[in-house]
Amino acid sequence: MTNSRLVSPNEGREDATLDMQLRPEKLDEYVGQERVKENVQIFLEAARRRKQPLEHVLLHGGPGLGKTTLAHIIAREIGANIRITSGPAVEHGGDIAAILTNLEEGDILFIDEVHRLRRTVEEMLYPALEEFALDLIVGKGPSARTMRIELPHFTLIGATTKPHLLSAPLRDRFGVSYHLDFYTEQDIEKILLRSARILNVDLKPPAHEYIARRARWTPRIANRLLKRS
Repeated sequence: MTNSRLVSPNEGREDATLDMQLRPEKLDEYVGQERVKENVQIFLEAARRRKQPLEHVLLHGGPGLGKTTLAHIIAREIGANIRITSGPAVEHGGDIAAILTNLEEGDILFIDEVHRLRRTVEEMLYPALEEFALDLIVGKGPSARTMRIELPHFTLIGATTKPHLLSAPLRDRFGVSYHLDFYTEQDIEKILLRSARILNVDLKPPAHEYIARRARWTPRIANRLLKRS
């Protein structure tokens, strides 16, 4: 792996396995992003009191900052199943229809790179997000008709590194939005020490400080450098 690849925040094939291995499971295990964590905690408590599904959530910020991890934590905190896909993977209306009709009550649907959804797919999502219904066109030409399928109540969590590319109609359907910022070096050091314990790596000072300085304030890079150390 080249030096430039080591310090790139973009996810590689090896990163997915490492991220899963090191992913915290609870909000209080998630290091950094204190303001976001506080707001998420309030958001979750409010939903519990209402005894209703969560509003749809948009997570945005640079690659490798923990958007997918936070989505998993939200699902675990409320005891929900999480179904995972990405904008590029949902190519046709039939793809999103299959995903939506296989959801169960209270599920979380996580769409990474949500800004890359095709417009036709996005438009099928609108009634699903607002009314928990899927409108399908049956037939062609003058005899075509719309068939509505009722969907279970679910929560969409969308993640994006480029929120400015989201269409206004889709962005407006997210009830809450959280921005994940870069981490402090101190938080990166805490993440490294936690990761070292999980990976059984003997990380002694000042090694974790050195790695933290090279990590570009990004947990994914820090963990990758730790694994390669």
